[in-house]
Amino acid sequence: MGRGRVQLKRIENKINRQVTFSKRRSGLLKKAHEISVLCDAEVALIVFSTKGKLYEYSTDSSMEKILERYEHYSYAEKALLSSDQDYQGNWCQEYGKLKAKVEALSKSQRHLMGEQLEALNLKELQQLEHQLEISLKHIRSRKEKALQAANKTLEQEFCDSELGFLAIDLSQLMEKQKIKAITQQAHWEQAQTSSSSPPHLIAEPQPTLNIGCYQGSAAAVREEAARLPVRISNSLLPPWMLHHLNG
Repeated sequence: MGRGRVQLKRIENKINRQVTFSKRRSGLLKKAHEISVLCDAEVALIVFSTKGKLYEYSTDSSMEKILERYEHYSYAEKALLSSDQDYQGNWCQEYGKLKAKVEALSKSQRHLMGEQLEALNLKELQQLEHQLEISLKHIRSRKEKALQAANKTLEQEFCDSELGFLAIDLSQLMEKQKIKAITQQAHWEQAQTSSSSPPHLIAEPQPTLNIGCYQGSAAAVREEAARLPVRISNSLLPPWMLHHLNG
């Protein structure tokens, strides 16, 4: 027959318990060494006996390094868990606060709209009335300021439009005056040019003096010369004829 399964319970016999602890401790240390070698794992084993005696095993890295890694890992995990729990707790608290604020604002809005006033006493109704009067004053003041701003805007737009029209009329008038001045200047220059140019010389018909076999006396010749308008100043006659006429 094979061995039956050993029932896991505290061994009451002190000697048997000590023998079993010694055997199991050796096997546990052997298994820790085997798993560290076969699986290339870092193993740290700590065992305290009933008398408080320490038995330990660690891989090539020292026990202090393994314990330090363990503390760091356990501290980070605890911090993460605690932060998540704190965050959830804070979120629940904030949700409750925000919910209460929303309910209070909704209730106040309904009161301002004149709804659900039955639950209010006389003092609360007076406070609500005072609050409405203050709000109405602020609304009227803001309305007056808005009207004044609108009037100023309209006045400014009207002034700008009037100034624009005046500027357009003025520019058109200046353009007309400029064209008129240019036209007058052209007429004046044309008149000046016409007055300064000399008149065309018109050839006057010169009197002809027939000289030939003239049968008559010298007195008759002088009389004929005096009667004809001879232009002596312009020297149209030869000198011998002038001498003859003067003689």
